[in-house]
Amino acid sequence: MIVALTVAGSDSGGGAGIQADLKTFAAHRVYGTCALTAVTAQNTVGVTMVETLSPALVRAQIQAVISDIGVRATKTGMLARAAIVEAVAEAAREFALETLVVDPVMIAKSGAALLDAAALDALRLRLLPLATVATPNIPEAEVLAGMTVTSAEDRREAARRIVGLGARAVIIKGGHAATAEIEDLLYDGQTFSTFVGERVPGRDTHGTGCTFAAALTARLALGHTLLEAVPLAQQYVAGAIRAAPRLGQGHGPMDHFWAR
Repeated sequence: MIVALTVAGSDSGGGAGIQADLKTFAAHRVYGTCALTAVTAQNTVGVTMVETLSPALVRAQIQAVISDIGVRATKTGMLARAAIVEAVAEAAREFALETLVVDPVMIAKSGAALLDAAALDALRLRLLPLATVATPNIPEAEVLAGMTVTSAEDRREAARRIVGLGARAVIIKGGHAATAEIEDLLYDGQTFSTFVGERVPGRDTHGTGCTFAAALTARLALGHTLLEAVPLAQQYVAGAIRAAPRLGQGHGPMDHFWAR
């Protein structure tokens, strides 16, 4: 059985975070394990409360999974504060997590901050250098790269800067761009590749970033290359949005099991 690990926060509404990651792994026939970093009181409208777990407990969860079950690929999501980022980075080095997808979760769909300033610095300096691939959206890429991204060339420059921080590759997701289709940009340090995917209309987009990164992680765990995994992850997210169950009054969740 192929095993993947997600290190992320809990979304009580079930649309993003650990819940979205585990659903996505299961939909790809990958056995999902997890290390919880924070608990959020959250629904489709917003985040009303966040409580983080101790860095020691986050590390202990990772160690418990790695030492007994083992994993083929690991994804990080909401890490919240610097001490947790440091603990995850130390565990990644100690346990030699070879395939590491870093989704630099900073802001919830509702606008709530999910990463503080000190944690951002730790993510740049400690975790990104260990990443097989980072998966920022455009606003996150702007923060990581320290620049405004408004054009295709801006995206390429931001990708260069993020890889310059140590990540082996970066995918700058195009969902925030004002384009008819979604254009995701992959840069592996040498070559740029653009993947054009369907932009599905509607408000049921809660957890799209988590889900894309989790689908990418599952595909890498299954042995796909990045060039193969990106369009497959795009297609999976588009199908999940299209099949959304229309829950809640805000940005609703997707149907992660749409292909069943």
